[in-house]
Amino acid sequence: MHSLTIRKVARISPGLVFSLFLLLGFGCYQVPVTGRSALNTVSDEAVNKMSRQAFEELKKSHPVSHNRTLNARVQQVGERLAKVAFWDVPDADWEFVVFEVPNQINAFAMGGGKVGVFTGLFKIIQNDDQLAAVLGHEIAHVAAKHVNEKLSDDMMVQGGGLLVGGILSTTGAAALTANTVLQAYGLSTGLSSVSFDRKKEKEADHIGVMYMARAGYNPEEAVRVIENLESATAGLAGPPAFLSTHPSHPERILQLMDLMPKAMEAYEHSRSKPATISAR
Repeated sequence: MHSLTIRKVARISPGLVFSLFLLLGFGCYQVPVTGRSALNTVSDEAVNKMSRQAFEELKKSHPVSHNRTLNARVQQVGERLAKVAFWDVPDADWEFVVFEVPNQINAFAMGGGKVGVFTGLFKIIQNDDQLAAVLGHEIAHVAAKHVNEKLSDDMMVQGGGLLVGGILSTTGAAALTANTVLQAYGLSTGLSSVSFDRKKEKEADHIGVMYMARAGYNPEEAVRVIENLESATAGLAGPPAFLSTHPSHPERILQLMDLMPKAMEAYEHSRSKPATISAR
């Protein structure tokens, strides 16, 4: 009887082993600000290493803007946001780069603190508070480890194959490449970051509006950014809201309005004290 049990256990598939890990709570973490429990079976060190490598490749393959004014604005706003996110991303080596891509109204952030802003974004950005809303949203993706979660989800879909391949080791480097990370960010086919699902985008809105408020930027401008984006993209063909990777504009605005009292409280508090590294 015991030998039969042993033989059955030996035939358990890697996918079932992976599921058992999940049931035991292995590889879970708590997302900052929202407190959501999320899956992370990917090494932070490996993701950060490959993200830095991928970012260097992007800087070589895409034009970097030499506009001093835009670079100074992004650097200043980015550094203030990085201070309030410090405890949530303590291992980040922040770098803010403006890419000369006028047809992209977008930005992105990668593990290790690598942030890219496309010059096209400034078509809808009217002040630094609005810039902080966008950068706060992107930094929130990093703080929430959304790319780690996406890679972990991919592992689960693949039946735990990467589990056996060693992605849960201290580095996980053998299972990750710069291209894998770029694909996870949605950047493998060009500078167009649309890789996260609707729930993660809404979560990044939630975390981002709190980050910008804590950094002393008016959170009400986060709503105006979405309104500006809606005006700029009005009439453009696109999938229905329920098929889009991003929530609909009204959906995002409603969530921000619900969060506004708490965000405004944090904003007023930040204006009444000197700027500093704040805890979550």
